[in-house]
Amino acid sequence: MSDDQTHDSDANKTAHASGAPWRNFYGRIHGKTLNQAQKVYLEEDLPRLAPGPVSWEENPERVKLDLAERFGGKPVWLEVGFGAGEHLIHMAQSYPDVAIIGCEPYVNGVASCLGHMRRLGGLDNVAIHAGDARDLFDVLPDESIEKAFLNYPDPWPKARHHRRRFVTQEHLAPLYRVLEAGAEFRVATDIPDYVRQTMEEVPRAGFEWLGESAEDWRKPWGDWFSTRYEKKAIREGRTPHYMTFRKR
Repeated sequence: MSDDQTHDSDANKTAHASGAPWRNFYGRIHGKTLNQAQKVYLEEDLPRLAPGPVSWEENPERVKLDLAERFGGKPVWLEVGFGAGEHLIHMAQSYPDVAIIGCEPYVNGVASCLGHMRRLGGLDNVAIHAGDARDLFDVLPDESIEKAFLNYPDPWPKARHHRRRFVTQEHLAPLYRVLEAGAEFRVATDIPDYVRQTMEEVPRAGFEWLGESAEDWRKPWGDWFSTRYEKKAIREGRTPHYMTFRKR
């Protein structure tokens, strides 16, 4: 994520005609030039996969999404930062009776996910928000999400950048609001200092860790799907950590 992609630090101010607040956003939005097929996926598939009107242009009054209408009454899960969609698609296939909203601002990752879904013939229990998770939180109803996933988020290794990590109160407070009471929040990372910050900040936001010892975070979940990123981390000698929390 780059320093020059900022939208301001004061959420109470705005310079957008749509009424959107200024929000700092750090990170890549675009990578390599998309090929023609990926452009088609984004143009044809992404609009119909939206969870609803999330953008400030479409929903300036920030009316809450009707998830029951959108997903036919299915329980709804959320994955923040799904990368290329490997885990998202695996979970959607494993749990066809659950709807999963994937949130990812990196356009190339979204295009890769859409391409994978096309090759599978589509998935009717997946919705995709190609943007900032905070905008999605704005329009999700209170206690509407049954489970959430944060897999290998951007590590921001420099100490002065730790405030940019997802596991800060700026992100965790709205996540707590949209999760149901007793909902599970899973975090996977290979960065020891990210483990430290997660274990400090997530309980502060109102979650309890479900492990009993450090050994508990070394074992992946029974339905876990190891992504290419995790396999690369293991090859390079980094140890994955799997932390499970519950909303109190």
